Amino acid sequence: MSQPGPREVEHEIRISAPPAAVYRLIAEVQNWPQIFPPTVYVDHVEQGEGTERIRIWATANGEPKNWTSRRTLDPENLRITFRQEVSAPPIASMGGTWIIEAVNTEVSRVRLLHDYRAVDDDPAGLAWIDEAVDRNSRSELAALKKNIERVHGAEDLTFSFEDTVQINGSAKDAYDFINEADLWEERLPHVAKVRLDEDVPGLQTLEMDTRAKDGSVHTTKSYRVTFPHDKIAYKQVTLPALMTLHTGYWTFAENDNGVAASSQHTVTINTENIARILGAGATVADAREYVRTALSTNSRATLGHAKAYAEAKAV
Repeated sequence: MSQPGPREVEHEIRISAPPAAVYRLIAEVQNWPQIFPPTVYVDHVEQGEGTERIRIWATANGEPKNWTSRRTLDPENLRITFRQEVSAPPIASMGGTWIIEAVNTEVSRVRLLHDYRAVDDDPAGLAWIDEAVDRNSRSELAALKKNIERVHGAEDLTFSFEDTVQINGSAKDAYDFINEADLWEERLPHVAKVRLDEDVPGLQTLEMDTRAKDGSVHTTKSYRVTFPHDKIAYKQVTLPALMTLHTGYWTFAENDNGVAASSQHTVTINTENIARILGAGATVADAREYVRTALSTNSRATLGHAKAYAEAKAV
């Protein structure tokens, strides 16, 4: 009995932007967590002339997954092909192509092609992949359209910032404090409750109830990718009203005096809720300042406790 061929599907969308601009945004993978809702983190394993290997951490049907893909970049023809090297079950193999075509000088047609198989060609596995590919493709294309078309907006809604503390201790101990988020309920005064799952080593789902200065409690959910003992990257997927995006990372860089521990945030302001949250006269600048203050306050508090923990260990 012959083996069935791979499933082949195609999704497309039209974007009001020049084809070269669309291609560039898809080609630059470091931007993906900001552009594509399912993507948590991406980094390069290797880069060559027109080819690269990338590691991707993303959600599929609400489950965190990670894989390595090889990509071939063709800027002349505005095509990018990709193939997963080792896929995460139930996927046996997965590949495809981004094709960007000019409708006219200011409008692009973006086609996203996929071909895939399920492990053992299992029908239930194939149905799961069908759903994940369809959902993620629609989500990715809609987000791509929204983000590229927003580039020419008058106000700068996306911004990044970082807080750093010097710790007279080891990177491992500082890293452990941030990694062991399941203990934050006992270790951090502003954390009321924590639920941490790590079914796949290095890939965490973190749900947390935090107390604001006014005493109110807010629930957040994030996916985290851990790189012992250097970095923890995350993407928040339940967002406060003033944000449409929140990604970030914790880094631990050893130096002559111990370790520089940093918390970096990238945020996009949700303009629709500024007046409701901050009042009728509030501006984007007010919202940026409000969000930055709130996130920095929590980050600095957490880094301060990590410092105390690591320095106590170093004694």
